[in-house]
Amino acid sequence: MATRMLRKVPQVTLLFWIIKLLTTAVGESTSDFLVFHFNPYAAVTSGFIVFVAVLWLQFRTRKYIPWVYWLAVLMVAIFGTMAADVTHVVLGVPYLVSTIAFAIILAIVFFLWRRTEGTLSIHSITTTRREAFYWATVLATFALGTAAGDLAAFTFHLGFLSAGIVFAIIFAIPSVGYRIFKWSPIFSFWFAYILTRPLGASFADWTGKTPAVGGLGWGDGPVAGVLILLIIILVGYLQVTHEDVGRQSYTPRKLDNR
Repeated sequence: MATRMLRKVPQVTLLFWIIKLLTTAVGESTSDFLVFHFNPYAAVTSGFIVFVAVLWLQFRTRKYIPWVYWLAVLMVAIFGTMAADVTHVVLGVPYLVSTIAFAIILAIVFFLWRRTEGTLSIHSITTTRREAFYWATVLATFALGTAAGDLAAFTFHLGFLSAGIVFAIIFAIPSVGYRIFKWSPIFSFWFAYILTRPLGASFADWTGKTPAVGGLGWGDGPVAGVLILLIIILVGYLQVTHEDVGRQSYTPRKLDNR
């Protein structure tokens, strides 16, 4: 039997979505800044090492700790972006192909998680095995979102701003579906979660990239720095207030059906 532990993820609040969107934007800006200003192979290797170390720290904790959890999400965003970009830039895989491939990988992870644990609810993350499925899903959503965002901006020629607006509209769909049409909360959550990646990345590219490619030209480095500062402030607030901790107990019937 898997070892039980306190729930390892935060309550889903408005602040959760704000920080999540900020991490996706930081992932895009930071990845591009490191790859284009330093040796790309060294940047990807270093990103992978830090990613593994931070994820190890997250798995070592026995309960949700805001700064540890969000640091893990941030590193997933940075390394997930690098992994998706490598498939296109280095391996030459078209955005459409990589988008489909990552979508299939995500579907497989969802299938195995649901078949093994009986639920995809993030409120059930109380065992190491479920947490492993959770982080595999998070990484797959970042890779898929990165490929989908680039597909819209480059292959479909929408540009960064137009792509961001399109993804913002799609991002609102699960909220409407859940509140008005009573969609499954688990389906609605993961629908929105996947969309945070291309949404945040599109606006990060729009602000950071040069006018020659449709951006405002603020620079990837400055944009990443400002966003990281905002994340530190918001996560610091959660670390002090604990307002996203919620009830640290596990009741299968109630929590799995949320």
